[in-house]
Amino acid sequence: MAHATHANAALTPRARLRLGRLVIDHGWSPARAAERYDVSWRTAKKWAERYRDEGPAGMFDRSSAPHHQPNRTPPPVVRKIVYLRWKQRLGPVEIGDRLGMASSTVHAVLVRCRINRLTHIDRATGEPIRRYEHEHPGDLIHVDVKKLGKVPDGGGWRYTGRQQGFRNRARTAARTGAPKSKYHQPLIGTCYLHTVIDDHSRVAYVEAHDDETKETSVAVLRNAVAWFADRGVTVHRVLSDNGGAYRSFLWRDTCAELGITPKRTRPYRPQTNGKIERFHRTLTEGWAFKKFYNSESARLAALPAWVHQYNHHRPHSAVGKAPPITRLNNLAGHHT
Repeated sequence: MAHATHANAALTPRARLRLGRLVIDHGWSPARAAERYDVSWRTAKKWAERYRDEGPAGMFDRSSAPHHQPNRTPPPVVRKIVYLRWKQRLGPVEIGDRLGMASSTVHAVLVRCRINRLTHIDRATGEPIRRYEHEHPGDLIHVDVKKLGKVPDGGGWRYTGRQQGFRNRARTAARTGAPKSKYHQPLIGTCYLHTVIDDHSRVAYVEAHDDETKETSVAVLRNAVAWFADRGVTVHRVLSDNGGAYRSFLWRDTCAELGITPKRTRPYRPQTNGKIERFHRTLTEGWAFKKFYNSESARLAALPAWVHQYNHHRPHSAVGKAPPITRLNNLAGHHT
């Protein structure tokens, strides 16, 4: 069995054994052995006595934790703390108030149980998040639509300020003939980004449209399936939310025609489609709002290059810090 030696140890386990043998087996004095190994007399005496009593097995470090901890939180109390943390997501102060104990003690228990942070606990159920990943590319693709307000001519308010942004919207609405909202605000339209993510590789496919109708959604699915096929990936299942386009007979029939099994998430459970939700966040931060665009056409023109960068060059933490395209089991020429 391998044993680790702490960073500040003066002797390795092998050197301790040699020292112990010199004193016990060969009759050296502890002082002479200490001088030989450049340690104190007390250290040499300790390892010599340990060798005499325990042999070579005694040359390894021992835990400094006490053998008995009479003041340690009892297991039934620990179970109550864990229950309140998981099921009600309470903090140390609230848990301590409910159980009549110090919040510092509660925090120590949470740290020891590794639940002092809630990032790994599902907000809806309180259960630990069980992450999954399908084994092969194409086993499952995620589809969804990300809606973004279009960029007015001259730039949006995030970069020009609210007053100038409002004027830019008004001029753009006047140019395009877009109607005003019921609050008399100028409307310039919405960009619907139809996104597709392969569950195994995280490779993304994105199309921008002016609607999210079933006809558009089906067309995007056909294009995405063909795009993945060109890269050696056969799509078997597709996971969507419960939007109208994905509940339509057209979507069902198209999936049947393509040999794809359609799946839908549970209502009010966007976590089920969490991979594509996370991709949308990366998309908006890395492309949509990353820099100043003076028009919607300028922003859309930058989209293909960003998607290529994401697929082929951006390290992905879920893919071992490699670009997603490296997980596709194909093909010379496509990974450059």
